[in-house]
Amino acid sequence: MPKIYTKTGDKGQTSLVGGSRISKGHIKIESYGTVDELNAWIGVLRDLPENESRKDLLKEIQDRLFTIGADLASEPEQTRKKIPSLYPADVELLEKAMDEYTEQIPPLRAFVLPGGHLSVSYAHVARTVARRAERQVIRLAELEEVEPLIIIYLNRLSDYLFVLSRKLTQELGTEENAWKAKH
Repeated sequence: MPKIYTKTGDKGQTSLVGGSRISKGHIKIESYGTVDELNAWIGVLRDLPENESRKDLLKEIQDRLFTIGADLASEPEQTRKKIPSLYPADVELLEKAMDEYTEQIPPLRAFVLPGGHLSVSYAHVARTVARRAERQVIRLAELEEVEPLIIIYLNRLSDYLFVLSRKLTQELGTEENAWKAKH
């Protein structure tokens, strides 16, 4: 069995899909690294018993994030080759789920502080990582061509995770922590 370590990154460089080497500190690496981190948090959410009914959707989200990571880890000319694609239907799937949850939860009347239950907090952590990934991909798009649907998907995914946190709050019978500004 081959060893997992190659020592090729010991000087702070890594390879892109396509073979070229790039600094591990490059925004491209930050972008797909944060998508990978987000994928891990979605895995945490998927493994929670409270999300049993959403396991398939959360696994689909993980698959889409892996697709996004593969796209971002590729040299620009490589993305035109045989890399899995993201589709508008992937965004629509998130919107449909949000619409279903929104029909079942009370209207939002204030900013919500994360917390109330560990599962809700995990959803908020995933949401903030999704927002960070979105910001980093936008920065990357200022330097090189990025599939616009990636930014749309990450934006919608962070919205989904917010709505999921509210749905979990309702299902768990916990109270939403409304932010009250002190004057």
